[in-house]
Amino acid sequence: MHYDVLIIGGGLAGLTAASLLAKRDLKVAVIDRNYNPGGTCGVFRRGAETFDNGAAMLYGFGEQGFNAHRFVFNSLEEPIQMIKHDLLYCVHFKGQSIPFWPDVSKFADELAKLFPDEKDNILRFYRDMSKLYHHVLVETPNYTTPDETDPKLALKSFLRHPLSYIRFLSYLNKSAKEVLSKYFSNPEIFQFFDKMTSTYCYATVEEAPAILAAVMFVDNHVGGSYYPAGSTLFVPGKLEKVIEENGGDMLLQREVETIVFEAEEITGVKLTTGEVIRAPNIIYAGTVWNLYGKLIESIHSTEERREWAKRQEPTYPSVVLYAVVDRAVIPDGTLPIEMLIGNPAALDESEVTVYISSIDDQTLCPADVHVIMAIGPSFEDWATMDKNAYQTAKDREQHRLIQVLERRFPGISQSIHYAEVATPSTIERYTLKNGGAVAGPKQKIGQHMFHRLHTRTEWPNLYCCGESTVMGTGTPTVTTSGLSAANALLKDLGKETFVYRPGMTQYVNEVTKPFTRDQLFSDYSDSEKKIMNEAFRCRFCERPTCANRKVTDVSGIMRRVVVGNFVGAKKCWSEGAVEHEMLERYEKTCIYAVEGQKPVAIRQVISFLDKWDC
Repeated sequence: MHYDVLIIGGGLAGLTAASLLAKRDLKVAVIDRNYNPGGTCGVFRRGAETFDNGAAMLYGFGEQGFNAHRFVFNSLEEPIQMIKHDLLYCVHFKGQSIPFWPDVSKFADELAKLFPDEKDNILRFYRDMSKLYHHVLVETPNYTTPDETDPKLALKSFLRHPLSYIRFLSYLNKSAKEVLSKYFSNPEIFQFFDKMTSTYCYATVEEAPAILAAVMFVDNHVGGSYYPAGSTLFVPGKLEKVIEENGGDMLLQREVETIVFEAEEITGVKLTTGEVIRAPNIIYAGTVWNLYGKLIESIHSTEERREWAKRQEPTYPSVVLYAVVDRAVIPDGTLPIEMLIGNPAALDESEVTVYISSIDDQTLCPADVHVIMAIGPSFEDWATMDKNAYQTAKDREQHRLIQVLERRFPGISQSIHYAEVATPSTIERYTLKNGGAVAGPKQKIGQHMFHRLHTRTEWPNLYCCGESTVMGTGTPTVTTSGLSAANALLKDLGKETFVYRPGMTQYVNEVTKPFTRDQLFSDYSDSEKKIMNEAFRCRFCERPTCANRKVTDVSGIMRRVVVGNFVGAKKCWSEGAVEHEMLERYEKTCIYAVEGQKPVAIRQVISFLDKWDC
C-alpha cells in the first residue's frame, strides 16, 4: 500500500494531523498500539457504564479564547455535539469551596473571599492578565506553535499591541512565581496558585514558565470547559471518521519498533511484527524518550541529542480510580469536575481531581448511578514490583482513593457498585507514556517552549507533535501541535495550509444538559439513528467473546457506527467479512448473551452497512 504520510501514534495530536492531511487528499495511515484510537481521550465500558480513559475536561471548543478544537472541527467540516459546563470546576482548598466561574471578574471576587487581604491585588492581577491575553491571543487568532509561526504574521500582531507583546515575551524565561510576586505577598495565595499550575501544566509556580501560566490563568475562563455529548469516544471517533472518509487507514493494534533509514534518509517504519511500511513523510506523535531511546537507532542520532532526551524530566505518574456509585450519594449542586486539595503546602497523593461526567451526560450510565473517575499522583515504584506486590499496591491505592472521596462524599465507600484502578504501568501499557507520566515532559523553566521537541526535526521528512513538543500539556495544545505538524508538511509539499478565516462555518454544536439518550444522534435519519443506538450498546470489548478481533473486528465496527463513521465501519467489515451463520454465532457469544441478556444485534448492524451507499 502506498502512503504519503505515516503517523506514529493515534492520540489527539496524531489524529488531528492525520485528519487534516487526509482532508487535503494525502494518503495517510495512523499506526497505534491500542485497539481504539484516542490515547488518553477515549472510553471503555464495564457493564452498562461508560468510563472516560482520562481526558474528560476539554478546553478549546469555545466560541472565544484559544479554541483550537473548534478551529480544527470547523476546518474539517465535521459536526460534533458538545456539552458546556456551567462552571469550569470547583476547588476544595483549606476547607473552602472555590467555584471557577467563567467570568474572570466573578472568579476573582470569589478568590478574594478566601484571601481578603489580597482582594485588590487579585482583581489587578486578573485584569492585567486578561488584557494581555486578549491583546496577544484573542484579537489575532493563530493556531500555530511558536516554532512554526510566520514572522510576518507575528510582526503584524506585535504592531497592534506592542506594549502587551513586549510584556508577554518578557515572561518567556520567568517563572510564574516571579510574576505573581509582583502582585501578592500572602504565602498562602502562592499555595493556591501552585495547585492551579499543577493542574494546568503539572508544575509548581516556581517551575512553571510565566508565559504559560499567564495564558492558562485566563484562557480556561474565557473559552470554558466542555464534554463531548455521548462520551469522549466522539472526539477521536470524529477525527478517525474524517481520516477514513478521505481514504486514510487506521492501523490499530500495531506497534512501531523502529524508524527505517536508508542512506541516512528516513524511508518508513518497521513494526514489531517485522512488517515494513514505507512513506516519504512521517509524523511522530509519541514521547521524546521513545523517539530517541527506542525508535531511532543510536547510529542515526548524536549522543548529545540522546542525552538531551534522557534529561527531560517527566511529569509525575498518575493513578486513576474508576467507580460506579449510587446516584444519591452525590449531593445536588456537585460539579462534574472538582479538585480535592489534601495538602495545601505540597503536591502529594492526597491531591485528587474527581470527574463525574454523568452529572451533565446521562448517556454514560443508568439513571440510578453515577460514573466517577478520580485521578491523582502516585509515587509508588510500580515498575519494579512482582505480580503479588503489584496487586497489593493496586488494592491499597483503590482503598486510599476511595477514602479521599469519602471525605468529600460521606457514605460513598458504602455505595460503590464497581471499582477498579489504573496504575502508571496500566497507563504506559495502553498509551506508551513512559512511567505513566500522562503529561509527558514537565513544562518547567529550562525545558519549556523552545527547549522541547520542535515540529521539525534533524531529518527533513520527520515531523513531531504531541505533549513532548513546544506547546506541551493539554488537549488544546496537543491539538495545536498536530495542526502545526500538518501545516508544516503541507507547506513543504506546496499545498494549502489550514489558517483561520473570519466567518468560518461553525461545526461545534452546544447541546442542552443534562444530555440524555433520546438526544443522541438527533441529526441523523431514523434508520441511521436506530442502528447507531444499537451499536451504542456494544461494550467495545478489548477481548471480545463474540469474535476474534483478527477475524472480524466487531467492536471496531460498532465503535465507528456510533460516531457516524459508516465508511470506516463498512471498510472494517469488508476486511473481516464472514458468512451469515458466523454472525449468528457472534450474537450468541456476545458478552450480553453470555450474561443472560439480549445481545447486540450484530446482524442488523451488518445488514445496514451492506445496504448503505457510501
